[in-house]
Amino acid sequence: MLKRIDSPKDLKCLNIDELKQLAEEIRQFLLEKVSRTGGHLASNLGVVELTIALHYVFNSPFDKIIWDVGHQAYVHKILTGRREQFDSLRQFGGLSGFPKRSESVHDVFDTGHSSTSISAALGMARARDLKNEKYSVVAVIGDGALTGGMAFEALNDAGHSKTNLMVVLNDNEMSISENVGALAAYLSKLRSNPRYTRVKKGIDSLVRKIPWVGQYSANLIERFKNSFKYLVISGMFFEQMGFTYIGPIDGHNLAALIDVMKRATMVEGPVFIHVVTKKGKGYAFAEKKPELFHGVPPFDVQSGEISAKGEVTFSQAFGQHLVEMAQRDPRIVAITAAMPEGTGLVEFKKRFPNRFFDVGIAEQHAVTMAAGLAANGFRPYVAIYSTFLQRAYDQILHDVCLQNLPVVLAVDRAGIVGEDGETHQGVFDISYLRHIPNITVMAPKNIDELKEMLDYSLTMEGPVAIRYPKGNTGIDNIFPAKPLEGLKWETMVNGSDCCIFSFGRMLKVALEVASILRRDGISARVINARIIKPLDEQLLMDISNRINKWITLEDTVIQGGFGSSINEFVAAHQLPVSVMNLGVGDRFVPHGSVERLLRQLGLDSNSVAFKVKKFLSGYRKRAYVNF
Repeated sequence: MLKRIDSPKDLKCLNIDELKQLAEEIRQFLLEKVSRTGGHLASNLGVVELTIALHYVFNSPFDKIIWDVGHQAYVHKILTGRREQFDSLRQFGGLSGFPKRSESVHDVFDTGHSSTSISAALGMARARDLKNEKYSVVAVIGDGALTGGMAFEALNDAGHSKTNLMVVLNDNEMSISENVGALAAYLSKLRSNPRYTRVKKGIDSLVRKIPWVGQYSANLIERFKNSFKYLVISGMFFEQMGFTYIGPIDGHNLAALIDVMKRATMVEGPVFIHVVTKKGKGYAFAEKKPELFHGVPPFDVQSGEISAKGEVTFSQAFGQHLVEMAQRDPRIVAITAAMPEGTGLVEFKKRFPNRFFDVGIAEQHAVTMAAGLAANGFRPYVAIYSTFLQRAYDQILHDVCLQNLPVVLAVDRAGIVGEDGETHQGVFDISYLRHIPNITVMAPKNIDELKEMLDYSLTMEGPVAIRYPKGNTGIDNIFPAKPLEGLKWETMVNGSDCCIFSFGRMLKVALEVASILRRDGISARVINARIIKPLDEQLLMDISNRINKWITLEDTVIQGGFGSSINEFVAAHQLPVSVMNLGVGDRFVPHGSVERLLRQLGLDSNSVAFKVKKFLSGYRKRAYVNF
C-alpha cells in the first residue's frame, strides 16, 4: 500500500481498511529507516493515524499544515513524496529531520523550536483573509509544546480574533476514560454540527426578545449552561479562550479522526481538536520507554538495543557532579525545561525531588524563576540546550545579569551538534551571552575541567554560563584538568611562531593542528582559552610581546564570538598583532555528522593547518568560511 502513495492525493482513493493497512506499513517503514539513521522515533510512531487523517481531509499544500517543533513530521514527509529519500535522513545533503520550506512545498513553515505553530498558523490565516483567499490552516501541537508561553499568547489572540483556524493538540500523555470519553465524543459531535451552532444562536436571540424577563432569562440560561459544561467537558479552558473545543478523540481511530476533522471544517471561528495518542505506538520498546526512543541513535529493531559509544558525556558528568555538590550544599537546586534526561538530571531528580524543577518547555520562566530562587539565597543550576536558551535572552539580561544574581547556566549542546541541523546548532550562545554585563562564560576542555568549573561557580557571587558540547571532546585522557586559578587560561603547548587560542571541543583540533605544523617546522603555541569572558588580559599582553601571529579557533559564529573579543582587545590596546579568526561564517549550519560539518566548514585539523600556513606566509584573507 505504501508504494502507491507518492502524494497526499493518493490517500483519497483509499477506503478505511486500506488506510489502516497503510498505517501499519508506515510504522514498519519508520522502524526500518530510523533504526539505521537514528532520529525521532517514538513521537512519529504516535502520529501515524493523525497524519494520515490530516492529509486525507485537507489538501496540502493548498491547505496549510504547520507542525510544532517538527520532530513528529516524518510521516508527513513520507506521505508528501519523500519516501525514497529516507535513507538520507539527517545526513549531510539529505532529508532534514524537521520541516523545511526549501525541501518541499508541503512544508509551509520551518520549525525546530517548540510552541511556534499556533502563532505561525494565525499569521497565515490572517494573510489568507487579507487576500480574500479560501483555504484551511491547521496547527499541530504536542502537549509538551503547549506548555510554552508563546502557545498561550497565540491561543489568546486567535480566540479573540474569531479567525477560521484549526489547532490540533496531539496529547500523548493523557489516557481516555471510557465513560467521560464517550460523553465528550457525543458532545463534540453535537457541538461541531453547524445546525447546532445556528439553533443555539437562534434560541438565545429569541429568549432575549421576551419583554421584561428576556435579558435576565438569557443570562441565567448562559450561567447554567456554562456550569453544566464545566462538569462534563474537559476543554472548557479552550472554550473560554474563544475556541470551539472538540475532544478528546482517540488518535489511533482513523474513522473517528477523519469524521471529526471533516465536521470541524464546517465550524466558523477557531477550533481546538484534542487528540489523544500513544507515544511509540506499535513498537513495544518505544511504548515502554518513549523518552529513550524520542531522539535515538541507530538501534536493533528486534532487541531494542541502542548503539552507544560507551563514553561518559558532558551531560552525564554534569548531572553526576551536581548530585555530589547538592549533597554538600543544601542551597543547590536544579532547573530544566522539559529535558531532565537530555541534560543529565534524572539522578538529581530522584535524589532531591524537592530541589528539582522541570518547568516544561518554558525557558523564559525557567531563567526568571532561577533568579527568584537566587534572590532568596539558593544557588540554582539551570540546564538548557544552547539553541533553546536563545529563547530566554531577555530574562538572562534583565532578570539575572542586571541584578548580578548567582544563577549558573549549564549550556548543553554548545557548538556544532550535528544531525538536527540549523534549528539546533549551538553556535550563537557566545555571541548572545558575552556582551551582557556581569556574566562569566566558561568552556571546559574535558569532563574533569567541567567539574572544576562547577565547583568554582559555587564560589562566585554573580551569573555564570558553563557551555559544553554534545557528547565528549575526546581529550580527557590527554591533558589532566588544572585548577582555574582565578579564571586564568592554560598553556597546552609552547611555541614561538604563532599562537592558537581555542576552547572546548575545538581545542582538540588546535592540538592536532600544532602537531601538523610541527612536522613542517612551524612552532605553534596552543592556549586553552577556557574562560571566554572575562579574557585573560595579562596572558594576552604577555603573548603579544613574544608572538605577533594569532589564530582564534571556535565552532561558533565569528561575528560577536570569541574571536571577535580577541579582535576588540587587540584594537583597544593597539597591539602589533595580526589575527585570523576561524569559525562559522555568516550563515546557518545544516544537518550532518559533526565530523562532516567541521570538514565542510573548513574547521577540521587539516583545513585549519593549511589556513594557518597561508596566514603565516602573508595570506591575509579573513577566514569567513562558506560552503
